[in-house]
Amino acid sequence: MADTQITPEVTWAQRSSSSDATRNYLFVGVNVPDVPKNAADLSVTPSSISFTGRTIKGVKYHVSLDLYAEIDPENSKVNHTARGVELVLRKKELKAEYWPRLLKETKKVHFLKTDFDKWVDEDEQDPTLDDDYAANFGGFGENEGLGGIDFSKLGGGPTDAKPAAANEPDESDDNQDDEMPELEGDAAKEEEKPEN
Repeated sequence: MADTQITPEVTWAQRSSSSDATRNYLFVGVNVPDVPKNAADLSVTPSSISFTGRTIKGVKYHVSLDLYAEIDPENSKVNHTARGVELVLRKKELKAEYWPRLLKETKKVHFLKTDFDKWVDEDEQDPTLDDDYAANFGGFGENEGLGGIDFSKLGGGPTDAKPAAANEPDESDDNQDDEMPELEGDAAKEEEKPEN
C-alpha cells in the first residue's frame, strides 16, 4: 500500500479583473486529508502546480497541473490544513474574462471539480466579498470558515422571544389563540377589497 500513488481531488474557482491585480485570482484546493505539512512537497511555478505528500498511514498522493495561463507565484498564498492544501493564485494577466478552464489541456480529467461554494459567475462578482475571502481564505480562523454567520440571528430558539416587561400583565394562552396575525403581500390586498 505504501507504494500506491493516488491522484487527489482538486477543486477550483476563480475571479477576474481587468484593472486590479488583487481581484484577479484562482482558488485551488488539493484535497489530501491527514497529510502533515512536513510530509508534503508543493511546487508552484508560473505555469504549473505540483503536489506530492504522504498521509500518516502511508498513503501517497500526487498531482501535477499544467495551468491554462500563467500565474504570479510571488503574490499567491498557500494554506496547509488537516484536510488539504488551499491556494489563492494570482493570475498574471489582467483580464475581465474568466479562464475557460483551469488546465492547459482541453480534455476532461476525473479528479478536477468546480468548487461551487466559491464559484461566482463573471457578471455577478462582488469585489467587497472577494477581498476578505482572498485575504483570509474565507474567514478561516475566527469563524472556522462559516463565513461570518451570526447564529444568534437565526430563528428557532427561545432567544427569539421578547422578554416580558416587568410591569406588563402576563397574557394567558386562551387570549393568544383568538388573535390572527396580519396577512402579508397579495393575501393582504385580497382581504382589503370590499365584497360586492
